[in-house]
Amino acid sequence: MNSDFMVAVHALVYLNHKADIVSSEALAENICTNAARVRKVMVPLKRAGLVSTREGSVGGYRFAADAAEVSLRTVADALGVHFVESTWHSGSHDMDCLIACGMADIMDGIFADLNKRCLEELARTTVADIDASIFESRIENAGRAQDSLSLAPDNSTA
Repeated sequence: MNSDFMVAVHALVYLNHKADIVSSEALAENICTNAARVRKVMVPLKRAGLVSTREGSVGGYRFAADAAEVSLRTVADALGVHFVESTWHSGSHDMDCLIACGMADIMDGIFADLNKRCLEELARTTVADIDASIFESRIENAGRAQDSLSLAPDNSTA
């Protein structure tokens, strides 16, 4: 897996939360990457109908779907992401050893199964779920901080 998936999810959650057109520069700043990378990642998301674009000096991206209906699997599928893969294989089909001849196919099968399981898990989480989790967590943490302040001893002198 490369980090394009993380860039895409971050961008979609941000666009959903903003509910407005956001420039690639503003997205890049929030994601902590560069605008060219954001634009590259957004191309397949636009093709999949997850974002719409406006060109020009006031252009940018807008979330174009229902966040409660867009699962992380949808995002992964749009990007063509494989979460577990190897570009190198041990052994060789040309060797005169069953282990050397068979290892690559066995490992490819394991990787395919792991990818399938990852996608099944990602299908359970939506962009709206992530947005809600972030802000619920923020509210809970703010509440805890407020509770801590009210429990702190008053060190002021009157």
